[in-house]
Amino acid sequence: MFRIRFHGRGGQGMKTAANLLSRAFFLEGYEIQDAPRYGSERRGAPIFAYVRADREPILERGAITRPDLILVADDSLIHNPSAGVLQNVNSRTVLLIHSEVPGEVWKDRLQFPGTIIGLPLSAVARSGAQIPVVSASCTGAAAGLVGVIRRETLEPALREELTRLGESVIAQNLETALSAYDAMQPYAGCVKEGGALSAEDYAPPDWIEIPYEDSTISAPVIYRTATSEQIQTGLWRTRRPLIDYSHCNRCSWVCSTFCPDSAIHVDPDRTPHIDYEHCKGCMICLAVCPPHAIYMEKEQPAPIEGGAR
Repeated sequence: MFRIRFHGRGGQGMKTAANLLSRAFFLEGYEIQDAPRYGSERRGAPIFAYVRADREPILERGAITRPDLILVADDSLIHNPSAGVLQNVNSRTVLLIHSEVPGEVWKDRLQFPGTIIGLPLSAVARSGAQIPVVSASCTGAAAGLVGVIRRETLEPALREELTRLGESVIAQNLETALSAYDAMQPYAGCVKEGGALSAEDYAPPDWIEIPYEDSTISAPVIYRTATSEQIQTGLWRTRRPLIDYSHCNRCSWVCSTFCPDSAIHVDPDRTPHIDYEHCKGCMICLAVCPPHAIYMEKEQPAPIEGGAR
């Protein structure tokens, strides 16, 4: 059985990528299973989707814990513990990362036991306004890596799943998927099917049971009792909100109230300040600011050793 996980952020199309890949497997005669798993259902929040494909009926259920292939849509998720990108990897696991950083650099950084392949973002994805949508390229890359999905199968798979979006969207996504498929041909077939899982190897999921608490204790204010001040959720951010104080009317009750994590602090003179350690970059403050004093800019990636980008 092929066990595949897609890791990305809300808005990048990981659920769609799982649907597209499942459809391609189905057209090749496989039994399939796919589903998304959401944490915070918010644009930019880490999510993953998974796909199982087998020639026999699939009896497994739930999230994939022993993946044969992991596709990462946003390389900033790798260092985010809550994303769980590297959970239960081993020497058989193939990791494909959408990144301008070469795969060999990532392998050295992570001391990864398996194979890492880098796939740069397509020109179409780079032109996106905020979060690049990479569902088609993830689908094409995965299809190329498993080695059992033919190139000509991608078109009917995409057409069946995306038909409601119109011909121009289908054509654009098909071009991106085929480009990623072709780029993976040197690695075609490197992803091998995993064997059956034994009940003797079962381990409970690593979740934490959190009891119900009154909202005065578990309010979404970062610095209130029992919240996670030490978890810098600003690592989720791909875009940074900025305040132009020359246009700010100091109507700070608006932005500070609408911020879902209370990451906007207000001075006694009603001047707002953004807490970038906990701002997730959801841009709700930008949307609700009456004088449009809040704008955004792209987060700058960390420099790469040797000066390469």
